[in-house]
Amino acid sequence: MLGRTAGGLFWMFRYLERAENTARLLEAGWHIALTHSDGSTNEWESIVRTAGQTVAFEAKHEEYSPQSVINFLLRDLENPSSVMASVELARSNAREVRTALSGEVWEATNECWMALKKALARPVSERNLHETLALIRNRASVVRGALHGTMLRNDIFSFARLGTFIERSDSTARILDVKYYVLLPSAAFVGSSMDNVQWEVILRSVSAERSFSWLHGGAASPQKIAEFLILDERMPRSLAFCSMKVAQYLRHLENDYQVRHESQVIAKCIAERVQDTAIDTIFQQGLHEFLGDFLLETVRLANQIEKDFRFNG
Repeated sequence: MLGRTAGGLFWMFRYLERAENTARLLEAGWHIALTHSDGSTNEWESIVRTAGQTVAFEAKHEEYSPQSVINFLLRDLENPSSVMASVELARSNAREVRTALSGEVWEATNECWMALKKALARPVSERNLHETLALIRNRASVVRGALHGTMLRNDIFSFARLGTFIERSDSTARILDVKYYVLLPSAAFVGSSMDNVQWEVILRSVSAERSFSWLHGGAASPQKIAEFLILDERMPRSLAFCSMKVAQYLRHLENDYQVRHESQVIAKCIAERVQDTAIDTIFQQGLHEFLGDFLLETVRLANQIEKDFRFNG
């Protein structure tokens, strides 16, 4: 496969996943903001910081108001990580690799773009935020369903899934990190009722509340929730699951091309590190430190994939 085609597929699905994950991050912060009544932290600022958009946001806005943050992350085309900008880029990449996609995948992508362009044509208020975020998640899911239902399991599928899981693992790590590093006002709150409410909001933000309940019943604790979202290989947004899938699809590409790349070595190391680490060890050494290292390694891996397969985003 040409590097340009591989890159188009990889980035198409990275951008689609980014759009969905930005919506999930915004929803998590919005719900946490609703649980705070003392004004001790600015949850809206923490959302922007977690998205890595602080400098860009402050260049345009003087304060972190709900309205400014919502519209900056959802519909500001000057913010390359906004939902609308991400969907525009996903569609652009899809158009470039259209001959590699089934008709259903292209149509779902194009319809996603049209629906969100209409929904985000006007500013989004807190009143209609939930409905808009649900639409974003739904449209992204339709594209993903078309991919699973209509595409051959070949190198095209592997590059698409690599983009998805690289982006998803980054997002889950960031959402976890915002919980303990940015949103938690003080160590004195750890283990408090407020702390537990925030952890439960994080579960909802990655559609994991019911799955967690099936496994643990009503016994929710920060450590159990962190273990679920980091180490449980059955949870499709956990770091362990995403790392395992990245390594798996790189192995598929090795079999397709009969070449072992450096990115496969890195992916295997990341997956094994996550699988071999106990949650007690993570908390003892520091959750933020663990997540920071994971994020750095994920960026390194993504860069190596681009280098190995000769494409750029």
